[in-house]
Amino acid sequence: MSYPFENLFRKPYELIPAATSLAAVPTALCFRDLLQLSPAAATAFALGCLGHSAWRFNQGRQVLRFHRNLKRLPSYVLRSEDIPWSDREQFLGQGFRWDQRHTQRLFTARQPAYAHLRARNRLYDRARDFERKHPGHWLAKRLREESWWNPVPPLPPIGGDPAIHGIELDELEQWVDLGERVGHTLVLGTTRVGKTRLLELLVTQDIRRGDVVICFDPKGDEGLLRRMYAEAKRAGRESEFYFFHLGYPDKSARYSPIGTYAQITEVATRVANQLPGEGQSAAFKEFVWRYVNVIAKTMEALGIKPTYEQLYRHATNIDLLAQQYFELWLDRDHPGWRDQLELRGTTKETAEQARKTGRSLQALNMLGLFRERGWHDPIADALGSVLTNDRSYFEKLVSSLYPLLEKLTTGRINELLSPDMSNPDDLRPVFDWDKIINQGGIVYVGLDSLSNFEVASAVGNAMFADLTSTAGRLYKFGAGYGQSGAIKKRKVSIHGDEFNELIGDEFVPMLNKAGGAGYQVTVYTQTWSDVEAKIGSAAKAGQIGGNLNTLIMMRVKNTETAEILTNQLPEVTVQERMLVSGTTDSSDEHDLVGFTGKAEDRFSLRNVPMIQPADLVQLPKGQAFCLVEGGQLIKVRLPLASDEDDDCMPPDLEDVAIDMGRKYNRYIDAEAQGLVSGIRPWEQVTTAGRGSSYGIQ
Repeated sequence: MSYPFENLFRKPYELIPAATSLAAVPTALCFRDLLQLSPAAATAFALGCLGHSAWRFNQGRQVLRFHRNLKRLPSYVLRSEDIPWSDREQFLGQGFRWDQRHTQRLFTARQPAYAHLRARNRLYDRARDFERKHPGHWLAKRLREESWWNPVPPLPPIGGDPAIHGIELDELEQWVDLGERVGHTLVLGTTRVGKTRLLELLVTQDIRRGDVVICFDPKGDEGLLRRMYAEAKRAGRESEFYFFHLGYPDKSARYSPIGTYAQITEVATRVANQLPGEGQSAAFKEFVWRYVNVIAKTMEALGIKPTYEQLYRHATNIDLLAQQYFELWLDRDHPGWRDQLELRGTTKETAEQARKTGRSLQALNMLGLFRERGWHDPIADALGSVLTNDRSYFEKLVSSLYPLLEKLTTGRINELLSPDMSNPDDLRPVFDWDKIINQGGIVYVGLDSLSNFEVASAVGNAMFADLTSTAGRLYKFGAGYGQSGAIKKRKVSIHGDEFNELIGDEFVPMLNKAGGAGYQVTVYTQTWSDVEAKIGSAAKAGQIGGNLNTLIMMRVKNTETAEILTNQLPEVTVQERMLVSGTTDSSDEHDLVGFTGKAEDRFSLRNVPMIQPADLVQLPKGQAFCLVEGGQLIKVRLPLASDEDDDCMPPDLEDVAIDMGRKYNRYIDAEAQGLVSGIRPWEQVTTAGRGSSYGIQ
């Protein structure tokens, strides 16, 4: 039977007829003579009563279960090897498809009449008050126990409103089609609400599917590093795992952000894009771009692979580089130039120019020779235009370049970003994105942004620019271009935690066009304001947001971020119940009825948003709303993955992981892991049916 108003918040009245029918069963069997029933009729009647009792009891049990879910949810723990995965779909967690019914239930749950069913009701507050006033009392200890008889155990420290997820009894595993991944994904959530745990869940599936996995971790999360290596080993891909971390140069692989390119101009673009380009800075940025481009073209012509170290060396003294190129070019195209230079000698004008500009006299002599003879070469002409400028004046124009290169070439970081390929004693691996994609690699990129934010941002941005360039080559030529034999085409799963620290102008074309190269990007950040602040333009930030088709939103703290989701959802109609009662007396003295009364339920309809920004502010940790597949709204909660079988790190990485845990405050991360599923850090939770346990120390 259908009712105009669904009310699961009422008392479980079904238990009364259930108990009555159950009591009728022995009555019918034991007193059938008194009831004048034949044995067959008594048995049939008893079976009917038993079935009716079971039916009504199940209805009442559903109401009780609904009441319990409003206050707390059962723990959701998975052993890491039991995390489901598929070649066609992506697993998000346990949850349900949100529709009008759930909006109605949440609206009703917040009515004052049902305050006693909320997690923090008057009985709960009194229990906690008793604990505080009598900490050693036996009853206080009992009130803290997780037992079936205790109606007010302490809530897990995940905050939020359990009713947001508890309004649905029938949770199912939630999957989305993998075809949605190439549309890219945005994950929003404030600090310590489970973004990194979601990242681990998605990375685990990507590794098992055989994707190329590249994970950017600016802050340094020990749990993420352990999870990636453990999953690589489980999948038999540990030989494909690369560890890159600016904070651990002794153990890190090496990588040159400007070492690979499709066009030489990309080197200048990647360097210049790290500099401010607003207002008057735009002109100086253009000077820097041209200066670096001249150096990079010259180095390529001389057979020198561009690195930050080489750029810095030649940027501070371009005269020697110019002289080397002049000699190469003139020897190739104009034999006998040395005799002509010797006959020409040093003119008075050249000597005066060298004195005023501070340039190399030999380089200016060579420049004067080929200009007098009318010899031209694009690179030589570009070098000549630089050399004719006063050194001190020109250095002022490109002065913003030197601090950037200084940061990227100082200390041990220089070894990582400018690898010396000629040193046979350095056994640290060197990689580039072509190698990673062709090999099917798994890369953990730790940027150590807590120690050096500016260097981390510059390196991350340059890596994204390199990935964008690599996508262009993949799109045009496919994987394994220039190599013999076919190479399997793989999807490239890129995960960027705290991506607002990494993005630059290169991020827009990556999202726009890299889907054709198999890139599927998932980015994680706290608020959308962080993205706008870093990119420096609301319009460009809108470009980025417009290319992130799947949205996963965890708890957020400001309305603007929450409205990114809520503004995309329709309004729905909810029913509002109103109790009306009244009396009316009669003024007719001949009327036998002195007064009349009435009591009625009125239902009115009103339009409300499917979810409101306040709902996102009240989400418990480890829960999220997902907008997928063209506006389908899913409510999920994430599993806590047990890492009991993850102690398989090699000794060098184990030392790094231990130090990361100590340096980056592992206790907070461990607590956050427990909070994801509602597990308190001091508890041990046994995974059902497996006899294994996971405890957060």
